[in-house]
Amino acid sequence: MQTPPEHAYPTHWEADVVLRDGGTARIRPITPDDAERLVSFYEQVSDESKYYRFFAPYPRLSDRDVHRFTHHDYIDRVGLAATVGGEFIATVRYDRINDQGLPAKDPEDDQAEVAFLVQDAHQGRGVASALLEHIAAVARERGIRRFAAEVLPANSKMIKVFTDAGYTHKRTFEDGVVRLEFDLEPTEQSMAVMRGREQRAEARSVQRLLAPGSVAVIGAGRTPGGVGRTALRSLLDSGFTGRVHAVNHAFPEGLRRLDPEGVPAVRALREITDPVDLAVIAVPADSVPEVIRDCGEHGVQGVLVLSSGYAEAGPEGRERQRDLLRQARSYGMRLIGPNAFGLINTAPDVRLNASLAPRMPGAGHIGLFTQSGAIGIALLSGLHARGPGDGGIAGVSAFVSAGNRADVSGNDLLQYWYEDPDTDVVILYLESIGNPRKFARLARRTAAVKPVVVAKGARHNGTAPPGHAVPTVRVPDSTVAALMRQAGVIRVDTVTELIDAGLLLASQPLPAGPRIAILGNSESLALLAYDACLTEGLRPQHPRVLASAATPDDFRAALAEALSADGCDAVVVTAIPWVGEGAAVSPGGSEGAALADALRTAATAHPQKPVTVVHLAMDDLAETLAAPAQPAGTTAPAGDAPEPAARPAAPAPAPPSVPAAPSRSPRPPAPTGPPPTLTARQTPPARDAEADPPRRPRREPLRIPAYPAAERAVRSLAEAVRYAAWRREAADPGRVPEYDDIQEAQAGADIERLLDRLTPDVPSSRSVPVPPQDAEALLARYGIHTLPVLPAPDPDTAVRAAARLGYPVALKTTAPHLRHRPDLGGVRLDIAGEAELRRTYAELTDFLGSPEELRPVVQSMVPRGVDTVVRAAIDPAAGAVLSFGLAGAPSQLLGDIAHRLIPATDREVAEQIRSIRAAPLLFGWRGSQPVDTAALAELLLRVSRLVDDHPEVVGVDLEPVVVAAHGLSVLGATVRLARPPATTDLGPRRLPVY
Repeated sequence: MQTPPEHAYPTHWEADVVLRDGGTARIRPITPDDAERLVSFYEQVSDESKYYRFFAPYPRLSDRDVHRFTHHDYIDRVGLAATVGGEFIATVRYDRINDQGLPAKDPEDDQAEVAFLVQDAHQGRGVASALLEHIAAVARERGIRRFAAEVLPANSKMIKVFTDAGYTHKRTFEDGVVRLEFDLEPTEQSMAVMRGREQRAEARSVQRLLAPGSVAVIGAGRTPGGVGRTALRSLLDSGFTGRVHAVNHAFPEGLRRLDPEGVPAVRALREITDPVDLAVIAVPADSVPEVIRDCGEHGVQGVLVLSSGYAEAGPEGRERQRDLLRQARSYGMRLIGPNAFGLINTAPDVRLNASLAPRMPGAGHIGLFTQSGAIGIALLSGLHARGPGDGGIAGVSAFVSAGNRADVSGNDLLQYWYEDPDTDVVILYLESIGNPRKFARLARRTAAVKPVVVAKGARHNGTAPPGHAVPTVRVPDSTVAALMRQAGVIRVDTVTELIDAGLLLASQPLPAGPRIAILGNSESLALLAYDACLTEGLRPQHPRVLASAATPDDFRAALAEALSADGCDAVVVTAIPWVGEGAAVSPGGSEGAALADALRTAATAHPQKPVTVVHLAMDDLAETLAAPAQPAGTTAPAGDAPEPAARPAAPAPAPPSVPAAPSRSPRPPAPTGPPPTLTARQTPPARDAEADPPRRPRREPLRIPAYPAAERAVRSLAEAVRYAAWRREAADPGRVPEYDDIQEAQAGADIERLLDRLTPDVPSSRSVPVPPQDAEALLARYGIHTLPVLPAPDPDTAVRAAARLGYPVALKTTAPHLRHRPDLGGVRLDIAGEAELRRTYAELTDFLGSPEELRPVVQSMVPRGVDTVVRAAIDPAAGAVLSFGLAGAPSQLLGDIAHRLIPATDREVAEQIRSIRAAPLLFGWRGSQPVDTAALAELLLRVSRLVDDHPEVVGVDLEPVVVAAHGLSVLGATVRLARPPATTDLGPRRLPVY
């Protein structure tokens, strides 16, 4: 990274962070203007904390101290402060020192002494841990590799901050002082610690929003109607268990209660004597800043802004939105919105409906996040229609519609739902992804324990919706979908598919494989289901068609038989109203209810396999199956759960570090065993946030999803099959290999020299091509060797080049319009001698153009094989992507390219090679000789390592790569470099700014 001039204020060090208790703080460099803030901060620190900091009584700072602690060069001396409400709550500083512990004179000295001071009222909030992450990142940027800290033995809290950070450290005791020295190079443990703290803090911040003890609706109108009054009405109708206040500066003086709601009414937030946890703001945008100030001064923990007039309204509104976010975060508050639809929590001890939804959804285990209010309404309405009421199949645990999502986003909800025991399935409707690398990381981790279903809007136009300031997507939507699948995300296209997939995943166990049994009383409907299974890549059995007059008992027997068969992984039941004489149901009963009871009875006896129902003109069947009522008169077989209508819970995975007992398998079962279910909750031993989340046992009535079309049922079942397979594969994701011949440090030095040489006048965001010889040398540092290419500007030079390389040779043009186009005649192969080379050179230049235009080169011939292409690139929306395909028409014309996120593991690369449609050409198609796919996989892994190790490498293109029966040859290579962004997802945790 370029070092700014001395004393230049480093704005990229500024960051908003979420603390351990869910509140936020701002971290920024200390400046000379902070003198008064520093003095005020120090006066509020206890004498004991001062003693721990200075090792002696130190009641006040002298003028010299204040000057020293506020004046920095931001290179050898750096100070950072954590602020809330503009005031300091903690500080950290480092001073570069030499090996003797004295102030450094040599810029090559790479050690610094670090010290913290945290205001007593804010100790225990994780402020020091967050500051350590950021000061360590700053130090690494400035060439410092080690920190040293001297701590009094009694200062156990600060010792714990250092030792728990996960860095490699050394601890000594001398002269009554504990001396800690630790390397600043991130380790696997330090990254796990940082990610664990990030998860717990962000989850806690969302939990505070979803479970407030008190809510103030600011902007509740004096008369019924309007946004504020509607939100107040929804809050009261939901049965919210906390305190509610109505706030409006236009209320008449002396008004103490708002009728007919009967809630306390005040003209200003400061008139409320009790704490307020959540403020619902429904005032004009121009009035919001004053309201945010009042909330911050009152100690409100979070704000929900329903008001519009922000980024969706144009440039002026976008700037207003940025100001809103800065103001809210300055007071340590999280923000939902602006232009939000609201949030809902159906937990019985909360019952919060702080939204514009007129109806509280039934309680259940589906978590919903949308960026669009309209889609939020559609999802809530669709779920209500499929299973109304608490405990129904379509019940919701929590719902957030974030509007412009200036602050709280889908990533925050993934952090919360990852360990939420009341959420079994996560459904996200996203119109943009603000931090795609973090999203992929969080989605992969969450998908390992519960399904994540995503529908993505604005997929094809390359622009974000109004109000969403995010990077533009450069890769096709198909690539984004493939990368989501790699992360375990279930990608669907429509709101209907979101609901369909969510209902099946929330109510059924995961299938152990793709073998599908189909049964029902309509041959036509069963055949439609059969065809749909084939279309989705499933393996359906021949449908079993019952008589049109089949009774519920016939269905029960047929379903029980199908579920008990070893060759069946899931069952699709098709049903139409039966036709025949005689009563199929008891007097007063309905045929749908009777059939539902029969299907439940059979499914309960075989709880390891999913069942889904397709019905025509049998709405009562769907309603009964979706309801939480238990089937009467059923008993569980021996060894099953004692409750007749409850599916046994699948064991929750154990943390990787804990040996798993047979009843607590840490992995999804193999395809031959019983499938994992999603209705279990068990609490594993203590773990960090990267291990599996806590679970709790839960027994619930059996519910079966029903669909009005076979295609919808089968599509949802197919998504479950693919997700279950991913879960099994994710249990052993492979590894990122280490290669002894990789020269990472030398490559880093080469890259720094190249950037200094190539980018003196290039904006930091622009990439530059690396000259061919330098690109070859850089690739060689990672064991990627390209075949030498010698220029041939004239026939005599071509002859000398061929003599140097040895015949046979190839003569190729490198002009941009002919590059990688052998079909245009720009590549001539197997030239055996000088005469043939001169003749070929003349033909090439006569036919295609002058040597100056064609830029001919000579290259040795390599063994015959399959031409492939290997690429790696940094996309602002998708992150670092590794791509592979066959060169030429398959990749360029048909788009037959496979993508994986970087860093890729050996298993992912093996799957990537096999996943392209033209893969049979690599494995001996139609009697041809198989090629060396092991060498190809190693090449892909080496490219992945290069891009992952060096964020400055923003593009690598190897084309063609000829893969022969033994080994491969890289015939062409280009590399692009760019200065890395100031911050990435690999750096210290921080909240994004859109």
